[in-house]
Amino acid sequence: MARHDSGRGWYGKVVGAALGVVVLAAGASVWTAQAGTESGSPSKPNAAGSVAGSVEPVAATIAHASDAGPLGVNLTIDDGPDPVWTPRVLDLLREYGVKATFCMVGTQAQAHPDLVKRVVAAGHRLCDHSVSHNTAMDKKSQLYQSQQIRDAERMITEASGGVRPMYYRAPGGAFTPYSRGLAAGLGMRPLGWNVDSKDFERPGTDAIVATVERELPNGPTLLFHDAGGDRTQTVEALRLLLPRLTAQGYSFGFPVR
Repeated sequence: MARHDSGRGWYGKVVGAALGVVVLAAGASVWTAQAGTESGSPSKPNAAGSVAGSVEPVAATIAHASDAGPLGVNLTIDDGPDPVWTPRVLDLLREYGVKATFCMVGTQAQAHPDLVKRVVAAGHRLCDHSVSHNTAMDKKSQLYQSQQIRDAERMITEASGGVRPMYYRAPGGAFTPYSRGLAAGLGMRPLGWNVDSKDFERPGTDAIVATVERELPNGPTLLFHDAGGDRTQTVEALRLLLPRLTAQGYSFGFPVR
């Protein structure tokens, strides 16, 4: 999600055990509208992610492009899973035949493994969004960053029944060269966004829709939320946007790997 207040108390605070350090692989943030112009996938995982144990490194640059081509759109949903809002988002995605990438907070995944499994079963992809959603992670030590990324990856994988996240999105975009390299070494492509729908601020359904339509020329990766409060406006905005974008010739894909 975009960089909001780092002290959002609804997230659990979990401190993991210290784990090993992966050699970082630094790279610049890149966006292209063509799928496959950034470094590609090293293997062929299933729709949601790679099976636990089949880890291969991926590019450490921040992904923005879509694998659906020049008119591809990547729908990304942050901060869940949430027992109220994630099912509503999933129902809507099923209704319109759209796949999305769910960037999950570790404690939320651990608390709601049934929803993680439902996301996987529906063919959506998983993304590590850290353990406690600290948007000041880039100011923390490498040990802290490692714990947040590794522990969330473990929590999500366990909750999913063994399917690993394919991406890592830093809370609030708080990436560092170290965190990008660590995630990439664990097989999770760092994931950015081009369009912040501002749905987290609940500005009104029409305002969310207008923001997305105005900012879509910036690139294909859209940021929404399925947790962190009342997401009625998010659901209603998606209900308007999904068929509208499809009618305009856009197709929904996944971020490049």
